[in-house]
Amino acid sequence: MRIAVVGGGILGLATARQLAGSGHRVTVLEKEPALGRHQTGRNSGVVHAGLYYPAGSLKARLCTRGVGLLRAYCADRDLPYEECGKVVVAVEAREEAGLRTLEERGHANGVAGLRMLDAAQLRRIEPHADGRLALHSPRTAICDFTAVAAAYADDVRAADGEVRTGVTVSGVDASNGEALVRHGGGADAFDRVVVCAGLYSDRLAHASGGPRYPTIVPFRGDYLALRPQARDLVKGLIYPVPDPRYPFLGVHLTRTVHGGVLVGPNAVLAFAREGYRLRDVRPSELAATLTDPGFLRLARRHWRTGADEVWRAMSRRRFVAAARRYVPELRPGDVVRAPAGVRAQAVDRDGSMVEDFRIERNGRVVQVRNAPSPAATSSLAIAEVIVERVLADG
Repeated sequence: MRIAVVGGGILGLATARQLAGSGHRVTVLEKEPALGRHQTGRNSGVVHAGLYYPAGSLKARLCTRGVGLLRAYCADRDLPYEECGKVVVAVEAREEAGLRTLEERGHANGVAGLRMLDAAQLRRIEPHADGRLALHSPRTAICDFTAVAAAYADDVRAADGEVRTGVTVSGVDASNGEALVRHGGGADAFDRVVVCAGLYSDRLAHASGGPRYPTIVPFRGDYLALRPQARDLVKGLIYPVPDPRYPFLGVHLTRTVHGGVLVGPNAVLAFAREGYRLRDVRPSELAATLTDPGFLRLARRHWRTGADEVWRAMSRRRFVAAARRYVPELRPGDVVRAPAGVRAQAVDRDGSMVEDFRIERNGRVVQVRNAPSPAATSSLAIAEVIVERVLADG
């Protein structure tokens, strides 16, 4: 079967790898000159263990399976993978109930080694962290997702698949017995198409016969990096208790496999879908977001939180203060700017943020409509689901 995968991020490449390894003729089409340029290459590199996701959800099931697959894959390919462990810290009494909920979810999802820590036990694991109570996940890991994606691409090529960069796909026409993929260089025919287009997933899905909603709202996540002399403040991963109203995890501190420590991200509306800096503005994309009924309903409900995020993004002192709640020794002078990322967050017409992965099939086209974190962690497991839907009859 001739199958195109639109999108050369970690999820598209994992899917292409699975398909090519099953004997199908696979072509990956990526608009950038190199692979993994966006969400894949602009994150903290955390391999999530499965604490945050309701039992039975796709995120819970696929994160749990994906961790095991990714760990084994990195070991087989000699890719960096370190189980440095993670603590989620409750600083105030009102946060303890949320921490207990995470503990329950983690146990329900089969997360290994979870235990609750008091303040003294927390200090033994993270000597510079401070909190009333903390949840320790010792198997939470870090890796290099860009390197993982590159290895997936090598597997595609080794199975006689093709990886084409610099190809901007504008839509798929599957009305005449095959799937015609339109792009800047013309059009190519396939038997099936998978759209894993990240920040443009909604537009390509709609242009390929899918519904308009959910639409993507781009949230920029700014990062700071600790200066070398301050990196000893963090031994592994230190997170706050997340606000249950949002799919974001709050400003946290994460050690990377390359020896650095990141602080962030926040979550502010980006002025372009690939708007990694405040000055990155695409008026047509911004106007489309600001006039979208789903976004307007979301903004009306959460404008105060949005305003706080914008204010924090403009002030390094306020940004650092968010992390100082649980690492009090951290100072504004300990950090420098680091590259930002943009999260492709799907929002339904009613203004609700899509919480779970959303994968839809429309005839010959399978569309990934929502795949933010933990999609990188879960990439090999999500690929299994996508492939099953691609190859299903009908």
